[in-house]
Amino acid sequence: GRSINVKSAGLVGRHGPQSKQPFMVAFFKASEVLLRSVRAANNKRKNQNRNKSTSQQESSRMPSVGDYNTSEQKQACKKHELYVSFRDLGWQDWIIAPEGYAAFYCDGECSFPLNAHMNATNHAIVQTLVHLMFPDHVPKPCCAPTKLNAISVLYFDDSSNVILKKYRNMVVRSCGCH
Repeated sequence: GRSINVKSAGLVGRHGPQSKQPFMVAFFKASEVLLRSVRAANNKRKNQNRNKSTSQQESSRMPSVGDYNTSEQKQACKKHELYVSFRDLGWQDWIIAPEGYAAFYCDGECSFPLNAHMNATNHAIVQTLVHLMFPDHVPKPCCAPTKLNAISVLYFDDSSNVILKKYRNMVVRSCGCH
């Protein structure tokens, strides 16, 4: 229960200098909230651009909710099956075991909005938002492994010795947006 003067804590309030104004990034599942926020951003941009020519306005418009039609997009970032056969790679003469292994791979879109199942980094979340504003200059985040496991391989070395070695980061356990 103590009151603190916010100015003494360094907070400037909404009437402070523009360079000191705070911002907040939030994710809401409700599509109506997304629709309202995108409309508000579009209206703000329209007001800022009212002196620009029509072609300039079209090229710099904010994306609208209709731009995020999921039926036309690739699947979201996720783990896919991939079996690596050492015979197919021509390595059967020096690798004794295993004959191959389930390596898996990551693929898919990291598109707005990133949900909790995408294991997105904070950087990826911010990059996604910047991509929405400047899609020609900033790419979407990439779908990549977030956790990897090791495999043990029994093989012949250059001197024909049998070696058992554990190779780290060989099996994708999970994927996320980075």
